[in-house]
Amino acid sequence: MNSSIDTYERIAKAIAFMRQHHLEQPDLATVAHHVHLSEHHFQRLFTEWAGISPKRFLQFLTVEYAKSKIAETRNLFDLSIEVGLSGSGRLHDLFVTLEAMSPGEFKTNGKGLEITYGIHSTPFGQCLIATTPRGICNLHFLDEIETAESVLRSQWANAAIFQDQQATEEICDRIFTPIAGKPLVLFVKGTNFQIQVWRALLSIPPGGMTTYQGLATRIGRPTAARAVGNAIGSNPVGYLIPCHRVIRESGELGGFRWGLERKSVLLSWEAIVSTPNF
Repeated sequence: MNSSIDTYERIAKAIAFMRQHHLEQPDLATVAHHVHLSEHHFQRLFTEWAGISPKRFLQFLTVEYAKSKIAETRNLFDLSIEVGLSGSGRLHDLFVTLEAMSPGEFKTNGKGLEITYGIHSTPFGQCLIATTPRGICNLHFLDEIETAESVLRSQWANAAIFQDQQATEEICDRIFTPIAGKPLVLFVKGTNFQIQVWRALLSIPPGGMTTYQGLATRIGRPTAARAVGNAIGSNPVGYLIPCHRVIRESGELGGFRWGLERKSVLLSWEAIVSTPNF
């Protein structure tokens, strides 16, 4: 097994266990045993991945923490509205821009479009990255039974699809080790409502969280929380369009297209990197 994939799977399994048992505050030995590693090996592996120890990490896994981030993000949204900003003014807004396929292009299902893809290892598991001359059209975390071709054909049935690992390697590096420079452009296919929801997702800051109802209210559709949830579940560009930052009002994770373990890992990692002094 690829070492980075193996690391992700162990980290994901450990975080899922710690989240499920956070009330008992499991010690290092208990968590290490659960992922079949020695205490020393697990401590080193986890700290290299997260930047902090498993013990300090536990504070980010509580429902209380999630609720506090929901409130904090809501206040940030309210402030941005009060001062007349279209978004939160954060760097991520400059890092990612979104272009929607036109209605005419939508009907052709990708006819005449060339898509290049590669499969890459990331801190959050193996993913498919696909791009067109107009921007990134897909970022999909793969499971064991999926193929890149089937994922892409389900969304772009009439496109010409080619694998070119080298062409998408640079994109992968820019996504997961972001540096200042030209923004990443996303080129997506969706209904007007889906596009509206996906644009709203881009306004949630790293480390922030909102709810399905909160996002529905933000786009001016307060009675459409269920439809918002469906649009989130159809997000074609994982991570960059951060659907993982939407959770339930209760502080529980809710659903996620790429699995709750991965959602937990993404939220936990963002909590660390966005928190000062960690």
